[in-house]
Amino acid sequence: MKRITLFLLGTFFSLSALAQNRKLSVAESVFYAVQDPSNPMGYRYLFPETLENLRWLKDSDVFLYAKDGKYLIFNPKGEQVGSMNAEQLNGNILLIDKNEIVTKSENTFYRYNGEGKQVLATIALPKGSENAEYNPQAKVVAYTLNNNLYFADEKNDKKAITSFTDANIVAGKAIHRNEFGINKGIFFSPKGNYVAFYQKDESKVADYPLVDITTTPATLKSIKYPMAGQPSEQAAVGIYDFQNQKVLYLDIDTTDEHFLTNLAWSPDERYILLAEVNRAQNHFALNRYDTHTGKKVNTIFEERNAKWVEPEKPAVFLPNKVDEFLWLSERNGFTNVYHYNTNGKLIKQITNFQWVVQDILGFDAQGKYVFITGTGADPREQHAFKIELKNPKKITALTTEAGSHNVQLSHSGNYLLDSYSSISIPKNIDLINTDKGSKQRLFTAENPLEGIAVGTTEFVTLKADDGTPLYGKLHKPTTLDPNKKYPVLIYVYGGPHAQQVRNEWLADTYLWLHSFVENEQYIVFTLDNRGSKNRGFAFESVIHRQLGETEIKDQLKGVDYLKSLPYVDGNRIAVHGWSFGGFMASSLITRHPDVFTTAVAGGAVTDWKYYEVMYGERYMDTPKENPEGYENSRVGKYLDHLNRPLLFIHGSIDDVVVPQHLMSITRDAIRKNKFIDTFIYPMHGHGVRGSDRIHLTQQIIDYIKTNNL
Repeated sequence: MKRITLFLLGTFFSLSALAQNRKLSVAESVFYAVQDPSNPMGYRYLFPETLENLRWLKDSDVFLYAKDGKYLIFNPKGEQVGSMNAEQLNGNILLIDKNEIVTKSENTFYRYNGEGKQVLATIALPKGSENAEYNPQAKVVAYTLNNNLYFADEKNDKKAITSFTDANIVAGKAIHRNEFGINKGIFFSPKGNYVAFYQKDESKVADYPLVDITTTPATLKSIKYPMAGQPSEQAAVGIYDFQNQKVLYLDIDTTDEHFLTNLAWSPDERYILLAEVNRAQNHFALNRYDTHTGKKVNTIFEERNAKWVEPEKPAVFLPNKVDEFLWLSERNGFTNVYHYNTNGKLIKQITNFQWVVQDILGFDAQGKYVFITGTGADPREQHAFKIELKNPKKITALTTEAGSHNVQLSHSGNYLLDSYSSISIPKNIDLINTDKGSKQRLFTAENPLEGIAVGTTEFVTLKADDGTPLYGKLHKPTTLDPNKKYPVLIYVYGGPHAQQVRNEWLADTYLWLHSFVENEQYIVFTLDNRGSKNRGFAFESVIHRQLGETEIKDQLKGVDYLKSLPYVDGNRIAVHGWSFGGFMASSLITRHPDVFTTAVAGGAVTDWKYYEVMYGERYMDTPKENPEGYENSRVGKYLDHLNRPLLFIHGSIDDVVVPQHLMSITRDAIRKNKFIDTFIYPMHGHGVRGSDRIHLTQQIIDYIKTNNL
């Protein structure tokens, strides 16, 4: 969030005009900004300042960041060795090294000399282009336009890589609805001679009707949406050779609708590695394909699990090795690092932590060490570690301060840029010597909420019914009186791939909830139940085939804890969540109306048979395979018990949790003569953004205040 429109600023109060520890308006808490006449911009943001555009120069141990209209350049000792005028560069920096700088402004790419003073070339893309990827070796941009893939070079010659007239065939975009760690569809080879791309055939995928109400009359806004148990997309991988200007497809039969994931090039460009996951998602094979013939060379290894397998990170090849790589797998219960060769030999298991390795950062120049990030012993945190490849028991923790560390590794592996925060630290940035372990503080952010009332926060640890530790966070008013009874709002998500309780600034809680605590004199509580991430496979997979069951049990443990607190009014507990959290909020109040007074369910899944193949079938199998699980998780099943206010909020063009969920629960309520409240945000998707988010937040607050009685 970089700018706030001026008309929104008119709703803010002046910071200087009000007393210390003043309360925020809803608009201020939503947009994290207040008016400040002493600031040249006329307002100040309420999130911690940082070193903007902090990054290493490519292939170097020199770093830079933006300040006061300049890019300042520093050596590994933290000494400034140069600068350049940021205003002379068009757009945002994509790549910078000692020889060139590449920036992007709207749909145009600019290549400058190393000093940023001379434009060497530009590449302008056509209007409507998306998913643009620049390759510095080939000096071309690959991009998508509608459903086809193109590239443009510095001569501004634009050529089609695919030319499908059938809109059901889509090339160059992310596939499988961005599951399995997939976030793009274009993959340049290491030397820039080829570009691989994902392609999908959605011919058999059902059309889902969304409606554009901005036209007169309203018009159809159809999307492809593969619902659980129904036909899905068929994936393919193509390779374009820039020299002979031809496309080759990997020889893979996906008529069984299996998934192609975790695409990685070998360093010599001879092979592509793909993790192929069956549609049931209980087996995958890591396969190697010849990029010149498209034929499969071998299966490197396979993994099976009766619940699910979910590879999310591609192979990472070792320096100066074309046939050895590292792989992240949670086969032993926690994500760990494994060392393989491409013939399928497991050379060794590099890590054997009882905590989650999250990513492989890279290596030192000699290939002696690998650098990783992971939770460490406390799953609420994130840290960086150095591990000797030949002696994996030699592990060095590089980030030692409690908190969540986001790090960047220098080219040589000798240095880390470490930007971190915690519940008590807004932002610190350190330069770490990975050999000596020494640190140099580059930046410390001041508390952006100084003088603003946002309550207090503390972490709590509870136990599930099987003794598993559960982590929660408790937000309380600053002026809490232990002799009074306070109402409670439980903010819940509760689903896979998400974690709400983290040791970072604001404890990873929306600012409006912090403000709500103080403004309305509420307790706000959040618990990460079993099923959430960063706790290992057993913790997450207990939900298999029975979404909502274990999660609700754990949330009720949270309620028991709240009721044990002398200052909590146990008869005034509301619950709110969005997406999976909307499913949880509506499930909690319909199954336990004796516990919760009111609920607000945003973008809620109310019936898992209306959700997508990739996510839904992983956790629930198909409706045919698991009819009992689908029926028991259906929110409408429990409407007979509802005697409390329940508000469902939905975006009219939600393409993630489609509006059918809202319509179906409304129909169920009518048939059972039950009354629910509904509110639709026209032309919003799975989230409500822009100025309308103020309206959304105010509506949630008002509904809770009115009904949590």
